[in-house]
Amino acid sequence: MPERQRSAPPQLRAQHPLVQLRWIAVVGQIVTILFAQHVLDIALPLPSMFAVVAALAAFNLVSMLRWRPRADVRSGALFRALLVDILTLTALLYLAGGISNPFVFLYLLQVGLAAVLLRPWASWTVVAITTACVLALALWPGPVTIPVDLAGGLHSPYVWGLLICFALNAVLLVVFITRINASLRARDAHLATLRQRAAEEEHIVRMGLLASGAAHELGTPLATLSVILGDWRRMPPFTERTDLRDELGEMQIQVDRCKSIVTGILLSAGKARGESPEPTTLATFLDGLVTEWRATRPVRGFEYTKDIGSDIAIISDTGLKQMIGNVLDNALEASPDWVALEATREDDALVLRVCDRGPGFAPAMLAEFGRPYQSSKGRPGGGLGLFLSVNVARAFGGNVAARNREAGGAEVTVILPLASLTLEEVDDEQ
Repeated sequence: MPERQRSAPPQLRAQHPLVQLRWIAVVGQIVTILFAQHVLDIALPLPSMFAVVAALAAFNLVSMLRWRPRADVRSGALFRALLVDILTLTALLYLAGGISNPFVFLYLLQVGLAAVLLRPWASWTVVAITTACVLALALWPGPVTIPVDLAGGLHSPYVWGLLICFALNAVLLVVFITRINASLRARDAHLATLRQRAAEEEHIVRMGLLASGAAHELGTPLATLSVILGDWRRMPPFTERTDLRDELGEMQIQVDRCKSIVTGILLSAGKARGESPEPTTLATFLDGLVTEWRATRPVRGFEYTKDIGSDIAIISDTGLKQMIGNVLDNALEASPDWVALEATREDDALVLRVCDRGPGFAPAMLAEFGRPYQSSKGRPGGGLGLFLSVNVARAFGGNVAARNREAGGAEVTVILPLASLTLEEVDDEQ
């Protein structure tokens, strides 16, 4: 089977919520400056303050464009971004009252972000820098003086500033921590999926080694049987009796089928794509698969429908054929009297639905569908066929799902992206 590119894991995309928070901060700064100027009647150096806000907005725009295609952002970039936020806040506070400005407590938001996003040394560096900035604002208060009037209550501009600063700190911390926790949960879930997939792939490797050894061990006796059957064909008792000659022919067919099964096990157990893949079409591949499967199984009732639209060129893959055969075999074993295969084309995917009229899947089996040794057949090794089918489909970028039909029986759906089956890669090389 072809090597498929794994999707990148959902990293902790810390830069993106930081960019969003900075946009919120820019809007909040503009609203706060206008509120202080026109409602609280505090004379502020508006051109200088709006110039600082514009510089912060420009920096945020550059950050957004730079980090949009990146899945992860290193701690150094986050540290530098937080330093820009701290220096911007310091410049605004210097222009709007210095240490007497109640928004000086916004430094705590920067410290909180550093504690969540950065390494310990960087977090403590942010603590030292913000402390130095507060000390500098106390030593150089700036051109505006804001009276600290706590006794005036809600009539005091300082009290209004404290309320707004507290609300901003609370809201932004909740928004940011919620986003970070969601990212962490998504990362943990993805890591759990990767661990499960790695365990399954390790299991497939072990099965592949076992199948490889079995192939070597079975190759000699199967070859011996073929030679003996060939010799018997020329012996008088078999040349004279048609019934014996027909039985020998059937035995030869079954020996050849054993060889084919061993090869198919090797491929479906995780070996690479066939060494000599054959170009064909989707319709030819499906029709040939169905014809071969019906000819080698005791099928009594079988319905095959195909609605794939215009035919396309694909690579005939032995592992894929074995995988679909495994799904059909499971359905036939559960429902010997009737099995149905429906092949359709939905968007850019091939959808195969295999239905039967058997007892269906138990709820526990549906919950663990695709796991090894999950089977109702009650024999050692049961459930490996569906386990291998799920992993083969996954290698093609597809998936396998199962459900119980309302009319009785089970339905297994195999979805395969057509891009993984077509000849586009070959055409591009030519």
